[in-house]
Amino acid sequence: MTIARTIRPRTTPRASPQARAVRLGPRSKASLALVSAIGVAALTWPFFAPPKSAAVAHAQDAPWLFAGVLALLVPVVAATIAESGLGPKAVAMLGMLAATGAALRPIGAGTAGIEPMFFLLVLSGRVLGPGFGFVLGCVTMFASALLTGGVGPWLPYQMLTMGWFTMGSGFLPGADRLRGRAEILMLTAYGFVAAFGYGTLMNMAGWTFMSPRTTTIAMDADAGPAANFVRFLAYCLATSLGWDLGRALCTLVLTLALGPTLLKALRRATRRAAFEAPVTFDGPAG
Repeated sequence: MTIARTIRPRTTPRASPQARAVRLGPRSKASLALVSAIGVAALTWPFFAPPKSAAVAHAQDAPWLFAGVLALLVPVVAATIAESGLGPKAVAMLGMLAATGAALRPIGAGTAGIEPMFFLLVLSGRVLGPGFGFVLGCVTMFASALLTGGVGPWLPYQMLTMGWFTMGSGFLPGADRLRGRAEILMLTAYGFVAAFGYGTLMNMAGWTFMSPRTTTIAMDADAGPAANFVRFLAYCLATSLGWDLGRALCTLVLTLALGPTLLKALRRATRRAAFEAPVTFDGPAG
């Protein structure tokens, strides 16, 4: 007697959909788009304002005004995103990662841009999503500023830019299917480029606070956008290129060396937390 067996082809298991600690709703997206637009205007206005415009007439006041506006708007946007679904388990994860990032930042302070905080935020945004990533970037930068005494008019710019930096890794493609070496290489490339991007945006913020009376590379309200762009490039080369390169290389090395292990740990913690699982209450045992 012959027993027929059905041979089924082996299939490669697909990665399960990645849970998100925070889902961006319409209101969160709208508030995030609004504050991002204001942030871009606050950083780039010297490159677009004509010499006789009202913005140029108040060139010394504009950086302080934008800093004050961002200081009010960034926490509001972070709270709006959190309100859309940041439950107790996500808050606990946020506190742990923000505290770790804040503790990592002072390790390389003053040493050629060695800032290990950046690689942690890249991987966290990748696993936990863009909404959580934006809140994490803002909270981590605020906590690290309190820890290092770096509170000043530049802090709102730092919080917003770090929120963009961390949120960007959550928007990278292949969150549910890309794994292994390809994912690590993608995150490494993103972290390297974004580390320079963060430094450039913060240069835009700090550059406008300088007085043209003290240096020839400061913003000159009477020079016009093209001349100010040349001044800004000179400012970046003279003050921060080495620091930004150190940050980018540090992020690259740590992502390659520790990225696979940390990604697995973050994904395991996310699965166990079950952020998107519905909460149910069982009745008393009869």
